Amino acid sequence: MLNRALSTFPTLTTERLTLRQLLESDVQEIFLLRSDTIINKFLDRKPSETLEDALNFIRNIKNNELLYWAIAQTHNGKLIGTICLFDFSGELNKCEIGYELLTGYQGQGIMSEATRKIIEFAVHTLGLKTIDAFTHCDNQSSTKLLQKFNFEKTEIVDETNPNLIVFRLSN
Repeated sequence: MLNRALSTFPTLTTERLTLRQLLESDVQEIFLLRSDTIINKFLDRKPSETLEDALNFIRNIKNNELLYWAIAQTHNGKLIGTICLFDFSGELNKCEIGYELLTGYQGQGIMSEATRKIIEFAVHTLGLKTIDAFTHCDNQSSTKLLQKFNFEKTEIVDETNPNLIVFRLSN
């Protein structure tokens, strides 16, 4: 549904960041993100064990109905994280947001900057009315980020992982 609606992948910029399409040349940074035990602590996914795992992930992203941005520093182009919109529902006019950031860049407002830009894009360009976010109950950084953008905690329970809290932003 979504990829057919966009003729090209949207590159977005902020004061410090370029949000761009993920490339196979990002394999080393994606491996670092997906193999980091601190980042994976709250994520229900199998960590990358090899560069090949990371490369396969990048290749699979291109074939899915989602928008998956590399978060890169504008001044040097270095990938430091990712942010994505996925699980689109045209009927409900909604999607889900997810993000991750290399640990050395956390606590610097980078994810706030990227999230603000992605929410603006989702609402103003895609016309979405609702954005959901699932975060682990112990992930206080993610919870604070979502609350900063007026996501509200819902009563929805994820039956596959009861440790997840569902937050929702509605326009």
